[in-house]
Amino acid sequence: MVSLYPLVVNECIKIVKKRRLFVVLLILAAIIPMFVYAQMKVTENARKQFGTEDWRVELRQKIVDYTRSIGSARVPEEWKQIRKIEVQRAQYYLDRDVNPNSPNGVTFTREFMKNAVGLFIPLMVMVIAADLISGEHTSGTIKLLLTRPVERWKILLSKWIALVLFVSVVVVATALLCYLISGAVFGYGGWDMPVFFGFQLAGGDIDFSYVRPIEQWLYLIMELGLVWYAALIVGSMSLMISVLVRSTAAGMGIMLALLISGTILSNMVSNWETAKYLFMVNLELTNYLTGALPPIKGMSLPFSLAVLTAWGAASVVVSFVVFTKKDVLN
Repeated sequence: MVSLYPLVVNECIKIVKKRRLFVVLLILAAIIPMFVYAQMKVTENARKQFGTEDWRVELRQKIVDYTRSIGSARVPEEWKQIRKIEVQRAQYYLDRDVNPNSPNGVTFTREFMKNAVGLFIPLMVMVIAADLISGEHTSGTIKLLLTRPVERWKILLSKWIALVLFVSVVVVATALLCYLISGAVFGYGGWDMPVFFGFQLAGGDIDFSYVRPIEQWLYLIMELGLVWYAALIVGSMSLMISVLVRSTAAGMGIMLALLISGTILSNMVSNWETAKYLFMVNLELTNYLTGALPPIKGMSLPFSLAVLTAWGAASVVVSFVVFTKKDVLN
């Protein structure tokens, strides 16, 4: 019997040799500086607009602007509810004299990961996972792979374990590059800065009874855990598509369409309640940490985790069932 360890090592070597991980890291190294520059310009423009570096002035102005818009008849009710929650959260930080967006490397990393969990990081994971099986068909190595004296389930399990490892690498590499690049501009401090955690929605208001401050390094670890889990589910689904579709291009196209449609649906499906069971709508897990309004009423962190777990488990089961019985000769 062939042990699982050499199979996993072999799959990791194949992923590295395909240079897809290198492409992902190159994309990250090219895109992150753009966001750092954009954040720097936002900070400079805010300083010019308000004539001061005091963050309290900007936050007070935000509260005033949002409060005015809430009273406007031209603003949709859904936007009013979102801005009402933003006003309450901003006032909470202002009352406790804590800058929620203090410019430093850790804060930039936290904000980048929060915004990247819904589309950007899943796309990076999909690039690696989309051809784990279909790539074997394209290169013609699938028949050679399955003629080895190894059970099919072991072959697929080794690919899935290698996928888990590389999902972890993508998430950690993204956070590390964000911190290193942004820290060169904003500074490498901010690890012990307090971040308020535990905001919960109660109707159209925020329940502050469970809110408590935690150090930003701990908040960042919690956030990275949620990002990693969402990326793992996307990776597992990409693996399933790779098993079902022999063409890598077709598999990547399917996942790309699903992920982009999820981004669009998250902004449009507030009245379509059954859409909350779609995995794409539940990817932005980090929003629950800030008490943001969910895309659909009734969604919560445990609910989204349960939905993603169900989709991930179903994807893994389908992958193993199909792969172990698939006819590769035709």
